[in-house]
Amino acid sequence: RGLAANKKMASRSIARLGRYLKTYSRRAAVSKLYSSAPPAATATYQQALYNVPETKVTVLSNGLRVVSEDSGGSTCTVGLWIDAGSRFEDEKTNGVAHFLEHMAFKGTKKRTQTQLELQVENMGAHLNAYTSREQTVYYAKCFSKDLGSCVDIVSDIIQNSTLEERKIERERSVILREMQEVDTQVEEVIFDHLHSIAYQGTPLGRTILGPTENIKKINRQDLVNYISTHYTAPRMVLSAAGGVDHKELVRLAEGHFSSLPTGYSTLPHVTPCRYTGSEMRVRSDDMPFAHVVLAVQGVGWTNPDYFPLMIASTIVGNYDCTLGGGHNMASKLAQVAAQENLARSFMSFNTCYTDTGLWGIYLVMDKMTIDDMFFNLQNEWMRLCVSVTEAEVERAKNVFKTSLFMHLDGSTPICDDIGRQMLTYGRRIPLPELDYRIEQIDAKTVREVCTRYIYDKCPALVGIGPIEQLPDYNRIRGNMYWFRT
Repeated sequence: RGLAANKKMASRSIARLGRYLKTYSRRAAVSKLYSSAPPAATATYQQALYNVPETKVTVLSNGLRVVSEDSGGSTCTVGLWIDAGSRFEDEKTNGVAHFLEHMAFKGTKKRTQTQLELQVENMGAHLNAYTSREQTVYYAKCFSKDLGSCVDIVSDIIQNSTLEERKIERERSVILREMQEVDTQVEEVIFDHLHSIAYQGTPLGRTILGPTENIKKINRQDLVNYISTHYTAPRMVLSAAGGVDHKELVRLAEGHFSSLPTGYSTLPHVTPCRYTGSEMRVRSDDMPFAHVVLAVQGVGWTNPDYFPLMIASTIVGNYDCTLGGGHNMASKLAQVAAQENLARSFMSFNTCYTDTGLWGIYLVMDKMTIDDMFFNLQNEWMRLCVSVTEAEVERAKNVFKTSLFMHLDGSTPICDDIGRQMLTYGRRIPLPELDYRIEQIDAKTVREVCTRYIYDKCPALVGIGPIEQLPDYNRIRGNMYWFRT
C-alpha cells in the first residue's frame, strides 16, 4: 500500500513539473518577442507644441467673443471673463466690482439662492468667481454633459441678479469680516501697500476690496450702475476648455447672451497710471520677521520686453528655507541666502497690467540680517544688468517654459489662460509662438532690458515688521547703479 501511494505522489509531481516548464517556456517566448520589438515612437518637444487642440474663436453680432479648446474628456470648464475690475472704479465707488462678485450668487429672477446652490450641487459642479484690478471672472467646472446648464447659470447670475436690499446689507457685513481677515495676512497687505505708493493717486493704487467707508456706503444703485456701464458684450469673453464642442457653445451663447448690450460707444479709455518711486515703512517690533517688498516699474502684457523681464525674474528665483536644497539651487541669491542664513524666504515677481507693471522681489527676513540681504540682493540686480551669463539665461528659459506649460494642465487653467489672453492680447498666443519668443532671448537681451528697467531707476519700497535695520531709501537708491570705469 505504501509503495503504491509513493508512486502516485511521484507521478503527480512529475505532471506539475511538466505544466510549469510549459508555462515558463511560453512566458519566455512572449518576453523575448516583446524585448525584440522596436520601441514605441515618442513625440519630440516641437511635435508636442503643435499637437494641441485648436483654439476656436467666434464673435457674435453683439461683440461677445466665444472661444473654446476641445481637448476631449468627460469634464469641462466654462466661464465669462470681463474686462472690468477695480481699475475702472473711482474713489467713491472703489470696492463695487468685488461687492458685485459677492452678490452674483445671492439669487436671480429665475432662481433663488437655495435653488441655485442645489442645482450646482446636484450636478456635482463647482461655481466660483474672482475679481482683480483689471478683470472680473465667473466660471463653472462641470461634466461635459452639463455644459448647457452651466452656461445658463453663468448668464443668469450676470444678467438677472436681483440685488435685494436685504441681501446687500447681509453681504456688507461678510465683506467687512473678509477685510479684517485679509488685514491679518501680511503678504496681502504688503502688496496692497506697494500698489498704493507705486501708483499713488491713480486707480491702480486702490485696493480691490475698497476702503471700509466705501463698503459701508455702497447701495443697490451703485451696483446697477456698474453693471450697466461695464458688463457689455464687447468687453466679455465666453471661454471654455475640456470636453467642449465649439458649435454647441456658440449656439448656447447666442441663446443666453444675445440680449447683452452692445455698448461699443461706452468702451472705457484706460487712464495711464503714473509710477512713483517711493517708500512706506510700518515698523512693528512685535512681529517675528521683517517683510519687505522692493520693486521697479515693469511693462504691460503686450510690451515686447515682457518675456525678457520674466527670464530675469526667473534668474533671481525663489527661495524657502523650510524646503532645503538652498545651497545647491541655481539662483545665486538663493545660494547666498542659504549659506549665510540671510532670509527665511523670498519670491521674485513680475506683475503686469494693460500698460504698466511691477517687477521686483518679496522677502521675509530676520531683523538682524536685513542689511546683508539687501546688499546681496542689489548686487544681484546689478549683475543682471552688466554680467549675466548665457548659461544662466538658458537655464532660466527652460525653467520658465516648464512652469508655463505645466500650468496648462487641466481644463480650468486652460480656460483661464484663454479668457485672460483674449482680453489682454485680443487672441490666444499659440504654444509654438510662445516657445519661439522665449528662445529668441539671450544674455545680451536680458542685460539690455534689465538696464532699461532696473539700472539707475527709483524703486518702490515697503517694509513691515521689525525693520529698524532696513537701509535708508537714499542708500537703496544709490545702490541701483554701479560706478564703472
